[in-house]
Formats: sequence, C-alpha cells, structure tokens
Amino acid sequence: MITKDMIIGEVINEHPELVRTFFANGMMCIGCPASQGESIEAAAQVHGLDGDKLVSALNEALGA
Repeated sequence: MITKDMIIGEVINEHPELVRTFFANGMMCIGCPASQGESIEAAAQVHGLDGDKLVSALNEALGA
C-alpha cells in the first residue's frame, strides 16, 4: 500500500508501472533528482496537487 510519506523514487523503483499513474495525475517530475528524496505529500504540495487523491489513484492502480 502506498502512503503520502513514501519517497517517490522508492515507489517508482518498486512499482515502475505507477509512472503512468503519476503522469495521469499531474506529477510529471518523476525523473527529477528531487523525486529521489521527496515524499509524495511534499511533491504534491509543491506542484499544487491533492496528495490524498494521488495516493488513492496509486493504490487503485496497484489494486490495493
């Protein structure tokens, strides 16, 4: 299960199929160096996105 405090880079490394879900929800900075140490929640705030909605979409994509 994905949570808001998880690091984007770690999530992508473990579940590369979620890149599409990040993109579909407005998170286009997956390759950015900051994504290697930034939580989903922090990145969502920086990009003006709803972190809860993003996490829900990620978990739905995983079937969680």
